[in-house]
Amino acid sequence: MLRMPEFVHAQELSAGFYADVVAPVLGSTGHAAGLLGWGSDVLGYDTARSMDHDWGPRLIVLVDEPATVLKQVEAVLPDEYRGFPVRFGSDVHAVEHRVTVATLSDWLRGHLGFDASQGVGVDDWLVTPQQQFLGVVKGQVYADDGRLAPVRAALAWYPDEIWRWLMACQWTRIAQEEPFMQRTHEVGDELGSRVVAARLVREVMRLALLQSREYAPYTKWLGTAFARLGHPDGLDRALTDTVAAGNFADRERALVAAYELVGRRHNALGITAELDVAPRLFFDRPALVLDAARFATACHATVSDPQLKRVGPIGSIDQFVDSTDVLSNPSAYRRLLGVFR
Repeated sequence: MLRMPEFVHAQELSAGFYADVVAPVLGSTGHAAGLLGWGSDVLGYDTARSMDHDWGPRLIVLVDEPATVLKQVEAVLPDEYRGFPVRFGSDVHAVEHRVTVATLSDWLRGHLGFDASQGVGVDDWLVTPQQQFLGVVKGQVYADDGRLAPVRAALAWYPDEIWRWLMACQWTRIAQEEPFMQRTHEVGDELGSRVVAARLVREVMRLALLQSREYAPYTKWLGTAFARLGHPDGLDRALTDTVAAGNFADRERALVAAYELVGRRHNALGITAELDVAPRLFFDRPALVLDAARFATACHATVSDPQLKRVGPIGSIDQFVDSTDVLSNPSAYRRLLGVFR
């Protein structure tokens, strides 16, 4: 059995694999190439643990005549590169090389479910999971003859009104569950209170990513992406204290502090009139909340797009679907286009 050498990030490994093995075959053929699409390694989150399955040198190569180029590449692929097998798999993926050769349009349709090189409609923005956008815009590009850069630029972040609408919908998600942490505690459901708190922590994390204009990766890497934002205001500590709290009083105190911080971040964006971030009671109940609905309403008021206003506050697919089998499968999530029409 081949013994794996010391870990290097797949971004570095694939860069060398492209330069040493694939680029010489392509020669003057117009192309783009990079580590794009699925996988922790695309985002630079891979570690030595990642090497136990579906990990190794791989590339997306975008050309005009993929069948011809694929034959040329396959003819020169070695068994290993820098001590790592070139053909690898797992219990769910066959052992094979991971050099995908395709046209830009075909690759985009396979990865996103639509050809973003031909434009991105409101429907496309809303039905495409953020993780899928990350697979296009965050991976390493090792060569580009000009075909890929415009698409990456177009998908770098949401159009302004869609961004504001998504934040309104995210504030709405928080508003809908704000008082539940106290109410579940009040009836003696301590586990339920902790579960609600954890849910609200996740929603605040996703809001912070939206506020920072950063796509959220799927669940495994949400915390990592959130941490990499940097939090000089202490939002990360407040959220950590929320989920670590051993009693309701500490839990509420920490979560309210987090609400105040994301409220301040909202005001700093300057997209609405400044809103009061002081905590308040939920009606006359002994539950401290931010009243996040105020922030949702303020964001919605800045949106004029008729389609967004017609859809209502359900949000994009990431905000109302929580199934990996849907969010990772373009043919599945594209079936939900009718929700936005």
